[in-house]
Amino acid sequence: QVQLVESGGGLVQAGGSLRLSCAASGRTFRQYAMGWFRQAPGKEREFVGAITWSGASTHYTDSVKGRFTISRDNAKNTLYLQMNSLKPEDTAVYYCAREARGFGPGTDSPDEYDVWGQGTQVTVSS
Repeated sequence: QVQLVESGGGLVQAGGSLRLSCAASGRTFRQYAMGWFRQAPGKEREFVGAITWSGASTHYTDSVKGRFTISRDNAKNTLYLQMNSLKPEDTAVYYCAREARGFGPGTDSPDEYDVWGQGTQVTVSS
């Protein structure tokens, strides 16, 4: 059973940066697109961005474009989310997830992801 473990969250001032990591167990990490989602208190889970299985293509929700960057190291079974120019509205629990379909495009619907990490809290103070 594949497991995903996020790390790197914390408290940061507005304008600061954080780098989240998502470590995957198993040998199939490189076969799947991966996504990052976030959920703020009282709000639905929101798509942040996704990356294809090879890392060749990424896409993001509009609110983070130009500030967040997703990357992956398939040799290390690890997914990353570099967050720059953080804003208070970025405050949320951040989750990494594996797309259910192998070699898929990395969709923005959480329903298309079948394995989720436990989440890591990101808090941005103003």
